[in-house]
Amino acid sequence: MDIFLRILAIIFGTLLIIFALFSAIKTLVIPRAMSDRISTTTFSVIRWLLNIPLRWARTYQTRDRVMIYYAPLALLALLPVWLILVTLGYTGIYWGLGIPNWYEAFLLSGSSLLTLGFARANDAIQLNLVFSEAMLGLLLIALLIAYLPTIYAAFQRRETAVYLLEVRAGAPPSAVEMLLRFNRIQGLDRLHETWETWEKWFADLQESHTSLAILVFFRSPQSNHSWITAAGTVLDSAALTQSTLDLPHDFQADLCLRAGYLALRNIADYFNIAYDPDPKPDDPISITRAEFEAAYDQLASQELPVKPDREQAWRDYAGWRVNYDTVLLGLAELTMAPQAPWSSDRASK
Repeated sequence: MDIFLRILAIIFGTLLIIFALFSAIKTLVIPRAMSDRISTTTFSVIRWLLNIPLRWARTYQTRDRVMIYYAPLALLALLPVWLILVTLGYTGIYWGLGIPNWYEAFLLSGSSLLTLGFARANDAIQLNLVFSEAMLGLLLIALLIAYLPTIYAAFQRRETAVYLLEVRAGAPPSAVEMLLRFNRIQGLDRLHETWETWEKWFADLQESHTSLAILVFFRSPQSNHSWITAAGTVLDSAALTQSTLDLPHDFQADLCLRAGYLALRNIADYFNIAYDPDPKPDDPISITRAEFEAAYDQLASQELPVKPDREQAWRDYAGWRVNYDTVLLGLAELTMAPQAPWSSDRASK
């Protein structure tokens, strides 16, 4: 019976080590969105703990001060979780190979993983295992250290565009304000370059925020900025340009819109946010006809060229918006984004 239990401990210990190692590989190495149970559980536990002070938060500023710690804490918590799993896995293997009791096996495992050296192996097999555990511990730490610059490089690329949008769309950003400012300052013909820039931004967002999913929760340096409200503003600006402004058709705006809603959908897929992948143009959206009419009137009052057929303009706008409406609101609610027109102001509705 004792031999059977020791063999079982070796098997389960090995599986636990493999489980932790593959979790680190999927989270830190593979450049693709891959769901991982350890990471998901760790992030969920940290979010649950932060939800305790969030219950008493009455203002956005208070919620923002709490949520700013979520992504860093969740990321840093992964390393201790992996190291604990590796320690427990090797503890089982050492006990299975003949260490007299679990306490001594745990001491040898912890000493080996952290390279403390206060516990020594008894034979060649255990010595090789000690070396492998020390190497694995150093590897996990090195992977996380190498992972941080990649995260912050992607974060900086994202936030540069978000900050520059404030100059063009105000704070909080507004699609109508963006079009008005372009008309006053640069001219509507310069929108083509903006759509090109943001198409590339959405492509980078899709790659970075699925392979490095924790980036979704890294908050902007300014509390009234958010990557998701910026994305919604640009998409609404492009949709209003194509549907409502009486300008030559700009294919680049179409490309920007498609890149945008595909990026948001891919991120939503990772977090299991439900949406219709093939919506009909006349499906309901969160923007009301009255809100669209107000935007139309505001554009027209500032002498922007608007299409005379309001009904068709509304149908065309709704036909674009339906592609990203649900995922935009879902991600705004998930990240507790600051209030912004036509996105986070209706996220929980």
